[in-house]
Amino acid sequence: MPRTTTLECPGCPPLRALTFDELGLIKVTEARSKQGGVPKMVERWGDPDASKCVLAASMVDRKFDPLLAVARKNGSIEVLNPLNGDLHFSVSNVNESGAQPGEDAVSGLHLFAKQNLELDSRSCTLLTCTTKGNASIRSYEVTKSAADVTSGYSRTWNVCTGGDILCSKVDGTESYSLFGGKRVEMNVWDLENCAKIWTSKSPPKNSLGIFTPTFFTSATYLIKDDHRKFVVGTNSHEVRLYDISAQRRPVISVNFRETPIKAVAEDLDGYTIYIGNGSGDLASVDLRTGKLLGCFLGKCSGSIRSIARHPEYPVIASCGLDSYLRVWNVKTRELLSAVFLKQHLTKVLIDSNFADEEAKVTLPAVDEEEHIAPGTPSEEDGETLPVKKKKSKEKKRSKKEAKAKSGNEEAGTSYEEDDETQPVKKNKSKEKKRSKKEAKAESGNEEASEENGDKKLKSKKSSKRLKWENLEEI
Repeated sequence: MPRTTTLECPGCPPLRALTFDELGLIKVTEARSKQGGVPKMVERWGDPDASKCVLAASMVDRKFDPLLAVARKNGSIEVLNPLNGDLHFSVSNVNESGAQPGEDAVSGLHLFAKQNLELDSRSCTLLTCTTKGNASIRSYEVTKSAADVTSGYSRTWNVCTGGDILCSKVDGTESYSLFGGKRVEMNVWDLENCAKIWTSKSPPKNSLGIFTPTFFTSATYLIKDDHRKFVVGTNSHEVRLYDISAQRRPVISVNFRETPIKAVAEDLDGYTIYIGNGSGDLASVDLRTGKLLGCFLGKCSGSIRSIARHPEYPVIASCGLDSYLRVWNVKTRELLSAVFLKQHLTKVLIDSNFADEEAKVTLPAVDEEEHIAPGTPSEEDGETLPVKKKKSKEKKRSKKEAKAKSGNEEAGTSYEEDDETQPVKKNKSKEKKRSKKEAKAESGNEEASEENGDKKLKSKKSSKRLKWENLEEI
């Protein structure tokens, strides 16, 4: 069975992606320049087990000591090394109330990037939230020598009184977090004080008097460092933009197709978002105007569950229930590559610190050759500017000729007839002028000839008279 689709894809830039599936496996997919930009699965961590299904994941992809946190279906939370998959420690997320993991599963997980790095120990802080609204912040200290884990700071609170929490997100400053879900309005919390600072309000009834029930499926911040604006996807195929500094109801609401929105991701520009729904449609929306920019080319055969934007290259990665990891071009919205990973995928993360050593060596040389174009001015060759001017004149002439030809083709035969008749008229006028001049010349010649004939007759008569006079004298 092939591991990639049969479509001819152009390939993608060097990247490294981590995917998580329903059997608890973590698969590493890499794309390198020597492979022609075709991504391939290079590593697989863990053994297949349905009880270890990955529900949520968070990664701190810094260059020094990166960490990866994974929340599983059996209630355990593991902290791994995202470079080689080594397990640092594992803790249980069983609540004090004694609820089973299946009844109160983890729906949100965030690994804080702020941690104290010391010589003998290091600490990491985790934020978890369950479907029943039990949120907690816990810090753990890991001793490098004995590899012992000791729990440090811990705080627990409830973010909702009823309903199910299905989505949560922490802003870039790691000071605020939002929660929402089924029958739960979006709430913004201050993590330092564990206090609610804002609650959304459901939209009014439509023209038919029908009230849309509250059902949020995904959420993200429009700008990572700004906790006031965030975007959510709903089960009623709507994408809503909220601004807590403006109002409690959504500022902009956009409908997309007919199936629930399952994944939402923000772009680096601060106004574009990427959405994926339950029928496998992927699109981008401009939230400045609320208009749909376009759908990505190609159709996914399953629900899209996660979208990740690359921090440097203009690409996004998406995965879902069709078991494919797909890489898309953001500008052209075309499919760059797809990899078949067998299991139903639940989450995808991109390693921003992955660097292809071969690409670093070859890319600068290629850029220099591409930027050097024939005819560019240099210190040795100073006669290139006139060549450019001549080329521009020739281009202008060619454009004028093309316009003239197009005008003649549009005009039809009427212009051709006019072109033929105009020179005929000019020739007739010239012939008339010539005939008049010749007639005048001929009349002048006739008058001159008559005068010459009279003069000759007079001269003859005078000569005859002289002869007769001479004869009479004799």
